[in-house]
Amino acid sequence: MSDRFSVQGRIVCVTGASSGIGCFLASTFVSAGASVVGVARRKDKLDAWVEEAGGAGGKAAAVVGDLVDPAGLEDIAEAVKSRFGDPEIVVNTAGMNPRLSADDVTLEAWRKTLELNLSTPFFLARLFVPAMRAKGWGRIINIASMQSLRAMPNGIAYGASKGGITQLTRAMAEAWSGDGINCNALGPGFFPTELTQKVYGDPELLDKLAAQTCIGRNGEMDDLVGPALFLASPASDYVTGQVLFVDGGFTAK
Repeated sequence: MSDRFSVQGRIVCVTGASSGIGCFLASTFVSAGASVVGVARRKDKLDAWVEEAGGAGGKAAAVVGDLVDPAGLEDIAEAVKSRFGDPEIVVNTAGMNPRLSADDVTLEAWRKTLELNLSTPFFLARLFVPAMRAKGWGRIINIASMQSLRAMPNGIAYGASKGGITQLTRAMAEAWSGDGINCNALGPGFFPTELTQKVYGDPELLDKLAAQTCIGRNGEMDDLVGPALFLASPASDYVTGQVLFVDGGFTAK
């Protein structure tokens, strides 16, 4: 039974692996026996991740690249493939949130947010689909958000991109699941990351957010391990086009 949740020997690509949820999930897959390529802009942080994740004998490699630039995605994909081979599991974690009010959002901020959060997950994953299709098995995991369902202050560009991720995930599933490539998304609640630094710097706000969950607390990184391994493993063979909210029941209330 436990083999159903195994990613042992799989090749995984995780974007946004230099920090936050991306870094944590990349390390999670290395610890679970996968060969993991982390992609991000910041070389120093990626190098530190590779040293730490590979220090215990795990297989970790890095590709430095700007995922906002669509013209560079093919080169990034080729670099990823050159590390351990064609990835069988792609985790689209890279994202940004400019935290601007509707009145202050610039066209440039809007464009970059939609490009990185919504366009890149599709166009990058599509570059890996042929090899997955040939193998008859693959996993694409996008990162949704509670803002996929709810509007929050100063989140109009981010919310639009994450609302799009919900539909993109369904559309990717419709397009590719017949070839054995399941496409799902994780929808995290509030977790301690770079994107939520301001939230975690306000204890009163944190308490209010925790009270809005059914469980009564905010997220801890280990809460993501089970859901991520489930969606990446054979355990989710009959699950596709879904968003799994890991939010302590925040969106249930």
